[in-house]
Amino acid sequence: MEPRHDTVFLKEAVETLGIRPGDVAVDGTLGAAGHFRDMAIALGASGTLVGIDADSASIERAQNVVNELGNGGPTVHLINDNFRNLGRILDDLNLPCLDRALFDLGWNGFQLANGRGFSFRADEPLLMTYGDPATAETTAADIVNSMPEDELADLIFTLGEERFSRGIARSIVETRKKARIFTTLALAEAVERGTPGWYQNRRLHPATKTFQALRIATNDELGALREGLAAAMERLTQGGRIAVITFHSIEDRIVKSAMKDAAYAGQGTVITRKPIVPSSEELAANPRSRSAKLRVFERCNGEGVCITKETNEYQHA
Repeated sequence: MEPRHDTVFLKEAVETLGIRPGDVAVDGTLGAAGHFRDMAIALGASGTLVGIDADSASIERAQNVVNELGNGGPTVHLINDNFRNLGRILDDLNLPCLDRALFDLGWNGFQLANGRGFSFRADEPLLMTYGDPATAETTAADIVNSMPEDELADLIFTLGEERFSRGIARSIVETRKKARIFTTLALAEAVERGTPGWYQNRRLHPATKTFQALRIATNDELGALREGLAAAMERLTQGGRIAVITFHSIEDRIVKSAMKDAAYAGQGTVITRKPIVPSSEELAANPRSRSAKLRVFERCNGEGVCITKETNEYQHA
């Protein structure tokens, strides 16, 4: 079966950003380039769009969109990097400010077929890196084969919210004593052995949460989120907006807290007092969207310190 990806909140994310022709916008997670396409169209020929992704395949998909739009599209910069480096990226492009920023934290369906071990449905090398594995500091196999049992259990519990994290960690350690774990199938089998029988007969595969935890840890996703969001907040112009799509509670708490703290500091307002959730139509068409939440922040919708497009300097609103 050919890999596919259905972009979550395709319409809502772009609409709530309120993109205007001529804006400077950032798509911090290109993925399948669904949001990127609509953002480019909304910006028009006078706008600027920075597309960022650690996965080179996502850069290629975005480049295809640019080619399709031709001269009618905005000025586009495609950057093969992690969005945690947003500040440096904007500096390198001589873009001191931005008007709109989108971060879609879901991993795209194409990554299931890239052979890096994101799925336990096929036996693949246990990598889980978004970028080139050859340049990655850490792979999932490194964590699985070297982390002490207690730390591994804590990681699986915290990042995967897995109730049987202790038994799973114990099983992984016992397994690696016999032979190191280098494939997704070997890991999935070790996880199953560490869970009760009834847990293995549910709709959700017993290794789902453990794989999630390892993916987050391998790519330091939470650290990247904090750094990327902080950089976007710092560069946002008066009236500018940031939209973030999260897919599990840990991410959502970080985003909610960052936006709330910025609003409390007088830097703007949270547009979404309650997060936007998928419609019944989207849930029916794309069941993977069930855990998605969209939050939006607007800079200086009240008193605070803002960056103005005219001067690129901080001013009091």
